Amino acid sequence: MYNLGIHILSFILKALALFNDKIKKGVEGRKKTFEILKNHLIPNDKTIWFHCASLGEYEQGLPVFESIRKKYPAYKIVLTFFSPSGYEIRKNTPVADVVVYLPLDTKGNSRRFLDIVNPEFTVFIKYDIWPNILNELKRRQGRAILISALFRKNHSYFKWYGNHLRKAIRAFEHIFVQNENSKMLLEDIDITNVTVSGDTRYDRVSNQLLQDNTLNFISDFKGDSLCIVIGSSWPEDEALLIPYINKNASKDLKFIIAPHNIQNTQIKNITTKLEPDYVLFSDMQNQNIKDAPVFVMDTIGLLTKIYSYADMAYVGGAMGTTGLHNILEPAVFGVPIIIGSNYDKFPEAELMIKNGGVFSVNNFNILEKKLNELVKNSDKRVQLGSLNKTFIQKNKGAVNQITDYIRI
Repeated sequence: MYNLGIHILSFILKALALFNDKIKKGVEGRKKTFEILKNHLIPNDKTIWFHCASLGEYEQGLPVFESIRKKYPAYKIVLTFFSPSGYEIRKNTPVADVVVYLPLDTKGNSRRFLDIVNPEFTVFIKYDIWPNILNELKRRQGRAILISALFRKNHSYFKWYGNHLRKAIRAFEHIFVQNENSKMLLEDIDITNVTVSGDTRYDRVSNQLLQDNTLNFISDFKGDSLCIVIGSSWPEDEALLIPYINKNASKDLKFIIAPHNIQNTQIKNITTKLEPDYVLFSDMQNQNIKDAPVFVMDTIGLLTKIYSYADMAYVGGAMGTTGLHNILEPAVFGVPIIIGSNYDKFPEAELMIKNGGVFSVNNFNILEKKLNELVKNSDKRVQLGSLNKTFIQKNKGAVNQITDYIRI
């Protein structure tokens, strides 16, 4: 049934590619996978393979990738993505020698991929489990680990019909999970080679403090004003935030909007509703940056640094059903954070709400009340932001546990 499903998925993706550019990139990219691998690898190469579903998992695994690369410089690193949103942004990453799309998980593709790559060690991130390729890897006695894994009771592994996936997850010689609940769920299905190491994202965002986060144009825009950064917003978030911006934006209170979707239609959906003057990143050379109260980022790749300028942050995704974006990125800079109410699949959000530095809202009135409170009370902002920064520091250490385990 699984193998039939993969072939059906292949047909569906090819059909959808006719109407969706993102899916088209994945379909076209997978056609080139084996050719790219053959052009970059030779049979005698020693290789290590990293696999991520998308960009978020890449960022989660990056500190581990960097550590392994440094520790084993003689090995060629193969990095695979399933999603175009990861591949297209990180296809030139220096952490890997070759970056490709993971081929669809048919038995033939699995054998062909492993024949070429022949990894001496494999690292999968979080949850992107592909049974055929993992079972084939185990059959060849390949070594593989899963890191930053997060399991919930409703996952298929723990259902009566989940035997195929349970078999695949047993291909990992060790699993590093984010929390004790994940470990207990695995033990319930007799998987005991498990360590609670936490989430590698805490290490990842902590490393951001060691970088130069200066963006001169943001410094010019912010000046001495308070600044609220709205990161990775979706229309559901913007429906509440734009009315607040229209009511409160001024030379003393400025806003930076960095939407998740930067396509022209989405940017226009934002700008046409804004009443104050605004600056677009793509046209900032022709605009008055210093006097405008709103900056709209119609670009990607800068949000992590922009958070360093925030006095408060709103992180999107949880007002709707798309999934909460990374709240650890602003937290590491000591910023109080507001999110939507659909965060139950994100344990870091639950923990940070309990810790006191993150607040959940579900309507405009609550959002307005919380933002006004933070705007008016600088001591409160500093206190709550400090709670977030301390929380990040206390939860570091997953990378060391994982890399100490790895011996090639």
